[in-house]
Amino acid sequence: MTKKIKVLVVDDSAFMRKILSDILNSDDDIEVVDTAKNGLEAIEKAKSLKPSVVTLDVEMPVMDGLSCLKELVKEESPPAVIMLSSVTKEGADSTIQALEYGAIDFITKPTNIFNISGDQKKLELIEKVKIAKKSTKVKKNVVISDIQIKPKRDIVKSSNIKYIVAIGTSTGGPKALQDVIPLIPGDVPAAFLVVQHMPPGFTKSLAERLNSMSEVTVKEAEDGDIIQPGFVYIAPGDYHMLVERLVNGNVKIKLNQDPPVGGHRPAVNTMMEALSNTGLSNIIGVIMTGMGGDGSEGVRKLKTINKSYIIAQDEKSCVVYGMPKVAVQTGAVDAIVPLKDITKEFMKIIGGQKLWT
Repeated sequence: MTKKIKVLVVDDSAFMRKILSDILNSDDDIEVVDTAKNGLEAIEKAKSLKPSVVTLDVEMPVMDGLSCLKELVKEESPPAVIMLSSVTKEGADSTIQALEYGAIDFITKPTNIFNISGDQKKLELIEKVKIAKKSTKVKKNVVISDIQIKPKRDIVKSSNIKYIVAIGTSTGGPKALQDVIPLIPGDVPAAFLVVQHMPPGFTKSLAERLNSMSEVTVKEAEDGDIIQPGFVYIAPGDYHMLVERLVNGNVKIKLNQDPPVGGHRPAVNTMMEALSNTGLSNIIGVIMTGMGGDGSEGVRKLKTINKSYIIAQDEKSCVVYGMPKVAVQTGAVDAIVPLKDITKEFMKIIGGQKLWT
């Protein structure tokens, strides 16, 4: 008999604790071993019950979710943590911080709290608990002080784009991007397009956080943006990000709400296939941690049509080795590297011919 996934549900609302417990207990592979009404109670119960997964509300009295998370990751065998977040700006900012501090993933609370038990949210919660249990990258003793805000230096940005780097990621991506984007020099002669699977609102908070840590300029992409060197454009939640090559040689970002591709909007495949269709050379594709196979068709096209250089994150450094694994299976990947070496790998390539060939 398969051992059930032990879950501790933490929320200050008795109604939410009951609903979340009922949802999780409805799955044969999951057992809610207890609930807690604040972070302090959660820490005590986590120590005694040793749950595999904790669902953790962000906003609670006595001890909030962020403070609780910082303590949970200090445990000898820390549980995987999934945050429950409101869709407010404050909730999004706190969630991005929680992902920095070691949370595996998050789920948004619907505006109408009674919709939390709807089929879509129910399936999302169960799936994310199962993914969190499988994750082998629950970070113990996360050093919060390592997360630094860098003052922007006065940098003369490159005047021309030699490369476009297309990055795709999902579960574990917000934290992983902090080990990639802030290492890029501000005068890099390249532009970066990023698809991170996230809901609306959260991608803006992610962009702002990365921008505060980086020499390059990081922004949530807007429809009509002309891509520029030294800029990182993050696809907004619930919008596909495509590109169009203009007659003057510039490349413009186009956003749309066409149907999800492979269950995702934005989709990595959509972005990479649009880049492939421009006919540009000197495109670099990067696939990082994430569940599923989004991006595999995109890198296949970039390799076949554009002769692109493709990088995949290695299994050991991924939170979830799904997207990079499927990308590697296509045979299109040129380099499989640890997370800490991804920036170094594409910076070795950047600096060759001009892009517009």
